[in-house]
Amino acid sequence: MSKHFQIAVLGSGPGGYVAALKAGQMGASCAVVEKADLGGTCLNNGCIPSKALLASAELVHHIKHAAEMGVDIAGNIAIRWDTMQARKDNILSTLRGGIKGLLGARKVSIYTGAAKLSGPGKVAVTKPDGSTDSFTADKIILATGSVPFRIPGWPTDATKICTSDEALHWKTLPSKLLIVGGGVIGCEFACMLQPLGVDVTIVEMLPRIIANMDSDLSKALAASLSARGIKILTGVKIEDVSAHGDLIKARLGDGRTLEFDRVLVATGRRANSADIGLDTVGLTTDRGFVRVNNHMETSVKNYYAIGDLNGQCLLAHAASAHGIVAAENALGHVRSFDAPVPNAVYTFPEVASVGMSADEAKGKNIGITVGNFPFKFFGKAMAVNDTDGFVKVVRSRETGELLGVHMIGHNVTECIGSATSLLHQKVKVQDVAETVFAHPTIAEGIKEAAEDALSMGLHLPPRKVIRVAATAN
Repeated sequence: MSKHFQIAVLGSGPGGYVAALKAGQMGASCAVVEKADLGGTCLNNGCIPSKALLASAELVHHIKHAAEMGVDIAGNIAIRWDTMQARKDNILSTLRGGIKGLLGARKVSIYTGAAKLSGPGKVAVTKPDGSTDSFTADKIILATGSVPFRIPGWPTDATKICTSDEALHWKTLPSKLLIVGGGVIGCEFACMLQPLGVDVTIVEMLPRIIANMDSDLSKALAASLSARGIKILTGVKIEDVSAHGDLIKARLGDGRTLEFDRVLVATGRRANSADIGLDTVGLTTDRGFVRVNNHMETSVKNYYAIGDLNGQCLLAHAASAHGIVAAENALGHVRSFDAPVPNAVYTFPEVASVGMSADEAKGKNIGITVGNFPFKFFGKAMAVNDTDGFVKVVRSRETGELLGVHMIGHNVTECIGSATSLLHQKVKVQDVAETVFAHPTIAEGIKEAAEDALSMGLHLPPRKVIRVAATAN
């Protein structure tokens, strides 16, 4: 007889394992199914491995500029890619063990294999050895995540035409790399690999990189990446990619043909909704996504979809928040998801944002005032020799409410959490301006930009006021 659980979770990424932990914490019997390694894409092929390798690359950059800070380093810098990879793999192994321990502590049953819905309340699991297992559950949370886009018609050799799944585990570094896509993934990989000696070119079809973020952030990041030696081509389409022995040739829409030895396709991700048996319970998809309401409920009773699968926000921390909401609602509570979700981009310099951009506000005809504070005026930024960037605050002119915070510069991904908390509380920009921030920190730029939005900043020159005299008719 198959086992029965109150909650079943399909997928153990940052949404799935958190949902399972929440269900276990609330006293429910719970099972989680994972076809590969615990932690899903975020831990194994995304957030964590990329940040481990980015940390090594950033250290190389700082070493190259150490003399500016009074530290002379003699001799050449030796890049040990194999050591970086081994360090990354050790981090992943440690974190996987941590998740397994947490699930065990909450008495969550772990099934290893490919999960598939097999009828109302039924889950079938095909184990790695080909055998099958099955169980039933009162409520099922779908957390199967997403997979990278691959471009149809391009060469299929994954050693040469790669996605982030392969690139994070390369055994060797390319010498000349084409990155297709100037979004978050493409820009992070460019920053990871360029300091390690890789000649990097980003080709983006849209007019600017990180196009989903504030346009001022995009311009500033493009300038910083270009200054580091990363070539960026925007507004250009790649018409064709072909393999010629060890070379990959890319034919661009402007007539140029460029040659590389490896290509990274970073054009986004799609929902991992195929082959999980959605049809057996009457679930349908919209462009591959399983749509939900703010309770994470699907159109079919007792089924929930969280994280990348539902298409609301393809970010790990959003998935975790979704998982908690889904678990609580599945167990009889009433909980909506309506929190602001921050974006964090781990480029050099870092980029972070939360809430509405000035562009979005103008598009919605919302009257705003904008405050800015540049990093070049930060004592902390000067002290750490990293003065590129700024903080930008968007304020509703009608209500005074804080609508958005957008940052680029040193350590801003660690600062955006405080801005997110303020936005979640729907505070006024005046409240932010009156908040005491520690000094010297990067985070105090949020306060300075808030003051500027109110025309009351003290650490900026006075704003110029242009007086227009009325003329008599």
